Amino acid sequence: MAVEWRDSIEGVDWGALSEMYRRAPLGDKSADWLRTAFSNSMFRCFACEDGRVIASGRAVADGVDCAYLCDIAVDPDHQGRGLGRAIIERLVERSRGHRKIILYAVPGREPFYEKFGFRRMRTAMAIFENPQQAAQNGYIDEA
Repeated sequence: MAVEWRDSIEGVDWGALSEMYRRAPLGDKSADWLRTAFSNSMFRCFACEDGRVIASGRAVADGVDCAYLCDIAVDPDHQGRGLGRAIIERLVERSRGHRKIILYAVPGREPFYEKFGFRRMRTAMAIFENPQQAAQNGYIDEA
């Protein structure tokens, strides 16, 4: 089956997308949370098959200075087909013209993103809603 690429959020089954993120596994993101996040993002990318989203990602951007790629996920049943690579390429291309394109990766996946030109930042810092969980998952150092 051919993959159909979409940028629009129209017709997205947010409940199914929520389940895909859980299975990917990229955490529990409710349908309402995903609808809000994707609606408020400048760039969005969905790979669909038979009308169902099988991979997605988004970029929060201000149009000139910074674009932040996030929530890039591929349904486990469709991994290994190059969909993650294609989403990154599409979002990076749409983000061109920004002074910097930022992405934070699941720990251990950094080598995948280096292939696209991403490099480790020395000054990145974050405030997480649940710092203990973020430290446990390897995103930040213990306080």
